[in-house]
Amino acid sequence: MTTPTILMCPPDHYGIEYEINPWMSRARGAVKETAQQQWRNLYETLVSLGVHVELLEAKPGLPDLVFTANAGLMFKNRFISARFRHEERARETPVFDAWFSSHGYQVEHLPEGMYFEGAGDALFCGSILFAGYRIRSDAAAHQEIGRMIGKQVLPLELVDGRFYHLDTCFCPLTPSTALWFPPAFDGYAQRVIRTHIPQLIEVGEADAKRFGCNAVVVRHNVVINAGCDQLARDLQDAGFGVLPVALDEFLKAGGSAKCLTLRLDGEEAAVWGD
Repeated sequence: MTTPTILMCPPDHYGIEYEINPWMSRARGAVKETAQQQWRNLYETLVSLGVHVELLEAKPGLPDLVFTANAGLMFKNRFISARFRHEERARETPVFDAWFSSHGYQVEHLPEGMYFEGAGDALFCGSILFAGYRIRSDAAAHQEIGRMIGKQVLPLELVDGRFYHLDTCFCPLTPSTALWFPPAFDGYAQRVIRTHIPQLIEVGEADAKRFGCNAVVVRHNVVINAGCDQLARDLQDAGFGVLPVALDEFLKAGGSAKCLTLRLDGEEAAVWGD
């Protein structure tokens, strides 16, 4: 069994320095010491599950570099770099590209004019790449990615600004199982998900607003934000181990466990094939 490998970035320069989603408020801000401890707890929880964590050096002026999920999409040894919609986050791209290039990955870019925000909006469930669009990423970008990697892509329209990335409202658990919050999607996207994923665990609004879907899956364990009590029970009933970690300081920026991680070796639910 291969060792799960995840990229994380310490929150040394994390803070709410701008407002680009409904969760962010510079007036409220983030408590640095608490954020550091919460990040450390997530890191230690993943290590306890047998994860090898690669660390990206934090950079001043890039407070959201901590959210490594948005760096790009992993496919085997290929890293398809994000094209961020907001300039505040676009400054992260050279840092991510340099790290992946220096670690032996094939770094690839989408054509100019296409927005794509990495694994935040593109998640494999089985051999299909489910891709959220409208708020941050473009459907055209996802179709281009499908062409690049030779995989079927199913675009899903996101309709609630609070759930601005796919990974805030959808989480594949196995090749045939996923968490989701249906109201975050338009009607057509809901039908697509129900048609292609046999086993769905619906997350209630209270847990969805605590970013319960923004979870990290390691083998048959699911790491979620603390306080998602009904979701934790539902996951346990479905046979998953549940590890709650308090991540409220990152929820202030619109992120949780999944946002803080980028799986480098393939998600548990991904079936990449040859």
